[in-house]
This record gives sequence, structure tokens and C-alpha cells, in this order.
Amino acid sequence: MTKDQIIEKVNYFLIDEFEADEDDITPQANLKTTLELDSLDFVDLVVAVESNFGVKLVGDDFTNVVVLQDFYDLIERKVN
Repeated sequence: MTKDQIIEKVNYFLIDEFEADEDDITPQANLKTTLELDSLDFVDLVVAVESNFGVKLVGDDFTNVVVLQDFYDLIERKVN
């Protein structure tokens, strides 16, 4: 899966499942504040990634994830 495919798929489920505003989804947007995520939302985010990409995520995977670009990179590493 290419980086562009990953970004497209992530953006789609962020808009569809998390009701994120499409205009707010940029590579430098803060993941937590842009999506207004609380701890339960992070669980939903992990489930969404696992179901959309067939990879497993653990809490430590999010240690260095601050902006959406970090999130895209995390998924790319897990997928590839």
C-alpha cells in the first residue's frame, strides 16, 4: 500500500467515523485536538486502524504521534 493510499484511507475514516472537518485534516494538524479525542476515542481510533488496515496497534505505538503526519507514518510502518 502506498503512502498516498494510506493517507486517503485514514482521512476517509477520520471524516466518516470521527466526524472530523475535512478542512482541518492536514499533515501538521494535531491529532488529539483536531479530532477532539479523549481516551475512549483513542480506543475507537485503534479499532478503526486495525479494521481498515489489518494491523495491530498498542499504546506504545502512539508515544511519538502528535500530528497527523506522525499517524500516517505509524500506519505506513505497520502496514509495510
